[in-house]
Amino acid sequence: MKIDLSGKNALIGGSSKGIGLGIAKQLAESGASVCLMARNETKLKELILKLPSSENQNHDYLVVDFSSFDRFKIIIEEYVDNNRIDILINNTQGPPAGNSLSKDIESYQEAFDLLFKSVVYTTSLIVPKMLKNKWGRIINVTSVSVKEPLNYLVLSNSIRSAVVAWAKSLSVDVGKDGVTVNSILTGYFDTERIKDLNKEKSKSLNISEDEVLEKMKSLVPINRLGKTEEYGYLVSFLSSDKAAYINGASIPIDGGLLKSY
Repeated sequence: MKIDLSGKNALIGGSSKGIGLGIAKQLAESGASVCLMARNETKLKELILKLPSSENQNHDYLVVDFSSFDRFKIIIEEYVDNNRIDILINNTQGPPAGNSLSKDIESYQEAFDLLFKSVVYTTSLIVPKMLKNKWGRIINVTSVSVKEPLNYLVLSNSIRSAVVAWAKSLSVDVGKDGVTVNSILTGYFDTERIKDLNKEKSKSLNISEDEVLEKMKSLVPINRLGKTEEYGYLVSFLSSDKAAYINGASIPIDGGLLKSY
């Protein structure tokens, strides 16, 4: 099955590394023009030159910090005003780790602004144009923790659950106009984020990072971490016409990690 996204424009959050970059590479490989969003302009400049461009795509980037909503709001408004976006990938950096006893109300507000407010606002700017064009794909990068909370990620558990519920509601409102909204429940992937979290775990548990990694892999039935390109394959499919009947779904990509069904 060939995924053809030629002529489509994708806006991808958190895409200078990890899962976001894996998504960007696969969308570009499928023919889409992609706009990367992240904080490091030097890295973004380098990356857009390396993205596949066999369909003569015009790749671009936006320098944004999702942690600074007021500034982000100005940048994203200007971009959406001047560009057509067919595929929106809502993805940001994760909030700090910690359990429910370690976080105060300000921490929850910061996580809300990062994971929910920026996502909903960006989508609200883009949806009217998608509805007018009678075509659009909105894909939210969330976590398996919305179904089975991870105790050390209480901020992510809480706010990403809100994103999934909002996405389901939005899918009902826009589906009839050719716009689909889906959320991906992310398991353990080989990314810088996982490495950072494992470093913190190793300190708190007083074991080596290698031991933390092996314990993590042992929880996954296929006994390994996911590859970012595998994540990109799923997003490319969901972004295509072949996935037009998938709407309002929360799809795990976790190697079987979730115990629930």
